[in-house]
This record gives sequence, structure tokens and C-alpha cells, in this order.
Amino acid sequence: MLVLHYAPGTIASAVAIALEELGLPYELQQVSFAEAEQTGPAFHALNPKGRVPVLVTARGPLTETGAILEYLAQLAPAGGPEGAALMPADAYDAARVRSVMYYLASTVHVAHAHMRRGTRWATQESSFADMAAKVPQNMADCCAFLEDNVIEGPFVLGETLTLADPYLYVITTWLKADEVDIAEYPKLAVFAAAMEERASVATVRSRNMLSR
Repeated sequence: MLVLHYAPGTIASAVAIALEELGLPYELQQVSFAEAEQTGPAFHALNPKGRVPVLVTARGPLTETGAILEYLAQLAPAGGPEGAALMPADAYDAARVRSVMYYLASTVHVAHAHMRRGTRWATQESSFADMAAKVPQNMADCCAFLEDNVIEGPFVLGETLTLADPYLYVITTWLKADEVDIAEYPKLAVFAAAMEERASVATVRSRNMLSR
């Protein structure tokens, strides 16, 4: 049985959405950030980085959202109950999916983290405030890039759901806290609405795993 270690409101919810889409059996294990469980020895035995998600498999734990999502897609190459394989068989399209996920991980997620995780990059309190103040503009710039260059609509690659979609969707749930109005990005807003109609997202939201 796969076990997903997560914290509410984090990118770990993208893994839960993919698990639901693919119809893979799994269990959830909540990590309490309020009690700093991610810093303790029990969690560090699974992930010394002290972050979620962690997916515990029969062969050991996996970390990093993109890697976990690709692992799940390989477990269910034929797709789930609704037929979505999540990773295209075509090499070029598969690379496009990865390029979106790498951008989300390396740029968008990092821009968002500057709001509350300034201690990762600086030590002065004044630096934390400066980084947080820049987050709305940085996230707006990321949304503009996604709007103009990435989303084909309604999903990232058009009509077919891929791994990039749950990843991006969870990030859209952070935009309100980042002081970005998704309505200013019509394609991104349509994308989020399309994701919210999916049973996978409804299930994950019912477990209070998603923001807003």
C-alpha cells in the first residue's frame, strides 16, 4: 500500500489528486507543521530534507513532487477510471509536461515560498519583509507566463489531463494568499475551474488538503 505523507495546503495535494485520477490505492499520513513534526527524527528517517510530499512505497520512500508524479504514472500507464494516462506516450509531449513541472518546481514554488520561508535564503528580518513584499509581483509574473506560453486550455496540454495539471492546480489555490487575482488570467481561471469539476479534486478538497 502506498502511503502519502502530506501537510494541508502544500504541494503534496497534487500527489493525492494524481492518485485519485489513476485509481491507485493509498493511505494518508498527515504531518503536523504546527508541531514541527517535519523536523523530527521519525520524519527525517523518511525524508532528511524535512519536507512533504513523501510517498512511501514497498521499496522505500520517494520525495520531490515531480518524481513522485512520474512514478505514479508509470504504475498506471493505461490511466485510471476516467482513462487519463497522465504522461503522454509521445516523447515531445512528455517533455512538454516535464518542462511545465520543472518550471513550477524551480520558479513558481520558490517565488511563493518567499512569502513565509524567507529563512531559507536570508538571516535579517528586514530581508524577510522585502522578500514577502515582492511575492505578489513575482507570482503575477509567473501567472502571466503560464497564461501566455503554457496553458492550451482547458488543461495544460489541451483536452487531455497530464501530470502537469494537478501540480499547477494546487499552485492556483495559493494565489489568493499571494495577493494575485486569478480572474486577471482568463486561461488560468478556466483551467482552475475545469480542475475543480473533477472528482479527484473534490475528494482531495473534502479531506481539507487544499487551500481556499
